[in-house]
Amino acid sequence: MMTLGLGACAGRDPYVVAPASTPSGNWKIERQIDRITGVPVPAATNAIDNASNSFAERPGPASMQLTCFDGKPMVRFAFAFKVGSDTNSILGYRFDEKPGRDNVGGVRFLQEHKTVVIEDRAAVATFVGDLNGSNTLLIRIRSLNAGRTTAEFKLDGSPAAIEAAFAGCPLTPPPAEKPQRRAKS
Repeated sequence: MMTLGLGACAGRDPYVVAPASTPSGNWKIERQIDRITGVPVPAATNAIDNASNSFAERPGPASMQLTCFDGKPMVRFAFAFKVGSDTNSILGYRFDEKPGRDNVGGVRFLQEHKTVVIEDRAAVATFVGDLNGSNTLLIRIRSLNAGRTTAEFKLDGSPAAIEAAFAGCPLTPPPAEKPQRRAKS
């Protein structure tokens, strides 16, 4: 029976259960090739185990991921507890002693209320610009339905994480196409 239970795990795709990664300071940079597209998976993750929430009894794990999803740069924060919803929550952050950014635009809380993404290209570019060269990131989420959440990430190894996560996904918008003029007849 034990062999049967272990055998079930052996058939799982490593792309799903055990992504190959390389450490860079506090980051894990994914080093896998997507089996569908044949291109590298663009992601770098920084995980902690002491995120706090005013409704949770004890600190829990959280992660920050830099990634390119469907050709768009994103920053994703995931928590073990509910942190908010689109209708009544705001995200703020501060790198080192730089000025903090409150009520960040281009943010979306995902359906299960435990994940928040910065998905607006300009907001991601600002975040990554602040991240580059910083040592510590403090994020804070305020929510009417999920209380207050904080998480502090150490950022050693960020330059390699940024480069890997956004290598095929520019942070600046592509140049607008110029309208073509019609030839006179």
